[in-house]
Amino acid sequence: MKLPISLQEESNERAVVLLTTYYSPLDGRNAGFTGGRFDAFDPSSRRSASTNTFTSDDLLSLSLSLLSTPVPGRAALELLDRQRRRFECLLEDLGPDRDLVTEASVSEEQFAPAWALWRALDALPGMGPTRVSKLMARKRPRLIPIFDDVLAGTVFAGSANQWQDLWCSLRDSGSALHQRLINVRGQADLDASISPLRVFDVCAWMDGTKNGDIAMARSTSP
Repeated sequence: MKLPISLQEESNERAVVLLTTYYSPLDGRNAGFTGGRFDAFDPSSRRSASTNTFTSDDLLSLSLSLLSTPVPGRAALELLDRQRRRFECLLEDLGPDRDLVTEASVSEEQFAPAWALWRALDALPGMGPTRVSKLMARKRPRLIPIFDDVLAGTVFAGSANQWQDLWCSLRDSGSALHQRLINVRGQADLDASISPLRVFDVCAWMDGTKNGDIAMARSTSP
């Protein structure tokens, strides 16, 4: 795994600029990043009471272009209706949200509930790894990282097991990367509703696109 540029540097300046840019308020003129609303998106005010149930809000958080990955209609029907209880059981088996860095292992044997949920979601019509990771991250944001084509082609290029690679990196050198993600989150004035994994995802996505360099250029312009 190759760390994104913003998390390689000795200084946290780039990471902070990228985070504050991504999470800056939307101005109503088609500027800003709608993905910055994904973490707290809760129009029905039911999120805290539905940690083990996929809801329409969860699907809308992907489908309203917040993360540009709408859930296909047939998959939505399975999640919200026909297989609702099955997925509730899978989420219950996964247990409460907790930091990925604290897991003893992410192997298929020891992290079995997460693998079972992944495979069940991936088997739904039209899903695929990006949508699956985002739905799982909605329910367990500190435990499950988001992956997409940008990260797959940059920080995880050539990786055979992205969960394993990220878990190892978070735990390396006394969990230094995990602590840095927490530190830059605080320096960017973001609260704990933004998980360390989401901080990693945003920095990696911004660096993996032109958005990171654009944000840095704007931060230094007069």
